[in-house]
Formats: sequence, structure tokens, C-alpha cells
Amino acid sequence: MPTPTLDFDFYRRMVEQAPEAMIFADREGIIRLWNAKAEAVFGYGANEAVGRNLDLIIPENLREAHWRGYNRAIAEGKTKYGGKAMATRAVHKASGRIYVEMSFSLAGDAHQGVMGALATARDITERYLAERARRNPQ
Repeated sequence: MPTPTLDFDFYRRMVEQAPEAMIFADREGIIRLWNAKAEAVFGYGANEAVGRNLDLIIPENLREAHWRGYNRAIAEGKTKYGGKAMATRAVHKASGRIYVEMSFSLAGDAHQGVMGALATARDITERYLAERARRNPQ
């Protein structure tokens, strides 16, 4: 079997077929990439998300802390979490609050520096709520 040509279309298909939500936001926090799994996790289609601010999926009470960390990471060229997955709340278009596990990395090149942030996410709402119920039985 021949090796696939590694062109832009090949990478686009890989991102679109990824098993986790993939979101890329530019330096200003504007969503530039939103794959099919991101639509499944957050409920917004790419046509609704691309070109919008990340506030689309960040709960209002977490936005200030998010932007403080985001802007610091962009300026310093490194993330506080270093690619480690972390559980957090997010916003789903239809159901409101969800819990997601997200990993972050900065994306850029040698010429332009940091161009933005790439996040992968998965919905862990069911697992999170079950664990919380086990820890705090009513």
C-alpha cells in the first residue's frame, strides 16, 4: 500500500476524523478550527463556532480566570498545564452546563511565534456526576 501524500487535505481529514473534539483559537481567542467531534461535544456546528470567541463554550463565571491564563500563555509561549488533561465545566448549546476533560497546547512556528492554542476535549459529564454522587451521597 502506498504511503499517503501528506498534504493539507490529508491533515484536514485527520482533524475531522479525530476521536476527540479539536479546537484551535488564534491569539485573540477566536475559534479558527472546530471539528465534527467538537460539534458532538458542545452542540455547535462549525458554521456557528468558527469566527466566534471562545466565550461560546466557557461558562460566564470562569471567563475572567480563563482569559487571564490564556493571555499569559500566549505572551509567555507556554501553558500552565503543559498538555495535561484537566476536568472543567463548559457550555453545551442545548443542555447548558457540561463537564469536559481538556488538554491544551500552544501552536506556532519559528517565524511567527505563538499563533494560538489548540485544545482537545471529551465530554465527561456522566462520569463526573457519578463520581461526585459517590463522594457526596445525599
